[in-house]
Amino acid sequence: MNQYDVLIVGGGAAGLSAALVLTRARRRVLVVDAGSPRNAPAAHMQGYLSRDGMAPADLLTTGRAEVEGYGGTVTTGAVRDLVNAGRSGFQALLQDGPRVTARRVLVATGLHDELPDIPGLRDRWAKDVLHCPYCHGWEVQAQQVGVVWNGPETLRYAQIVRQWTHDLVLFVPANTLTNADRSQLVARAIGVVEGDLEGIVVDHDQLTGVAVGDGRTIPRQVLFVPPTFVPNSGLLTDLGAETDQNGWVTVGAYGATTVPGVWAAGNVANPRAQVITAAGEGSAAAIAINAELVDEDVRTAVHDFNHGFTS
Repeated sequence: MNQYDVLIVGGGAAGLSAALVLTRARRRVLVVDAGSPRNAPAAHMQGYLSRDGMAPADLLTTGRAEVEGYGGTVTTGAVRDLVNAGRSGFQALLQDGPRVTARRVLVATGLHDELPDIPGLRDRWAKDVLHCPYCHGWEVQAQQVGVVWNGPETLRYAQIVRQWTHDLVLFVPANTLTNADRSQLVARAIGVVEGDLEGIVVDHDQLTGVAVGDGRTIPRQVLFVPPTFVPNSGLLTDLGAETDQNGWVTVGAYGATTVPGVWAAGNVANPRAQVITAAGEGSAAAIAINAELVDEDVRTAVHDFNHGFTS
């Protein structure tokens, strides 16, 4: 059967949380997951109540089993094409699979991180090159920590990272900081290294330093980098969903996009959502989707009753 009440694209925390709510509401649900979660390189996730320290892969395995236990379908793959089919809902063409129809769609495809072009940085991502101090700060507290400049917001980001260590260095391009910036950094004993970065130094699979353009190597055990967040929102924009001035799909309070019948949850619409936040957004979207489906079911039932049809 290729007809569903809800198609969920993306099987991370947001998508699976939505699927769990909807399957428990006795809806026919299909989750299509590409199998490449943003936090795949991370060994553990933190800050998720009752799941602190759990491996991200274990969370997803448990979530899939729960959804399937209530009759939902979770499949690995990608949605190659998604079109609005009018009154019949939406049609999706799955990669290496069939075409399916769904009355409503939730897109939870997340985002990807663009990092500064520094040799070796990507290779250490989620190991000792990190992006979220709230996710990883406790584990690296009091170590030699560096922050790599990636735009004007890095200054405040560095001040936040300072919460977890007394040995912090900000790596920043020359002629970037103002006198006011320097005063703030000095006031909290944050070191500054100005100039180009040649790469990071690794010894025995452990970050040991940062090579700078003047030939020095600055000892560091951990680097924090504020990445550029890029939403995986092509399916939404192809459907005509509106975006804000920064290119993020605009959503209502419960994730409804400007395309009737289409919702978004998690990092695809909210770059700041952590795993627990994304799960909550998925749950809220699912409740809103089910409520809209109930309204449609009522209209259909009244129409059929008035025309003498019986179910």
